[in-house]
Amino acid sequence: MKKIILILLTVFALNQANAQSKQTEKATFGMGCFWCTEALFQKLKGVITVKSGYEGGTLANPTYEEVCTGATGHAEVTQITYDPSKITYDELLEVFWKSHDPTTLNRQGADSGTQYRSVVFYHTPEQKALADKYKAELNKTNAYGKKVVTAVEAAKPFYIAENYHQNYFNKNSDATYCRLVILPKLEKLEKVFKSKLKN
Repeated sequence: MKKIILILLTVFALNQANAQSKQTEKATFGMGCFWCTEALFQKLKGVITVKSGYEGGTLANPTYEEVCTGATGHAEVTQITYDPSKITYDELLEVFWKSHDPTTLNRQGADSGTQYRSVVFYHTPEQKALADKYKAELNKTNAYGKKVVTAVEAAKPFYIAENYHQNYFNKNSDATYCRLVILPKLEKLEKVFKSKLKN
């Protein structure tokens, strides 16, 4: 009898885990320094986790120092796990497009190099279609006064960045970079996307 109960409990736990995994989806964006990107997406309702890392390069398990050389081909990205019943991929894309300059090739502000490129790594054909459609609309309407150069690419292996890069703004909010670069982006987010923010 104990064996049957144990088997039933195991099956129940597996079913619960499967149900939970179906209730979440992933989005991966590169929009310059991942410290900024992480801080923005952490604030959104429906976002469960945000991990900073590297994607789109040729070297397995790259270090921050290796990625900073620009030689590995990786972009600094954040991988976002979200609940699509609370926030849609469309809404995540809207925050992505409105929170950085998608018209500068391999540059965001003072940060320059291929590791800072604007890129959407899509996980499904639907994500690709939405990203392509949004980019085309921005270019058609000349929304930025310049062409959007954001790359839309299939997701590649994601390598999580070193621990000290995770949750960076929340751990280092008094640091000069956080006050001068990240805080203004968060203030803009709070004005433009107030209804989408966590309490």
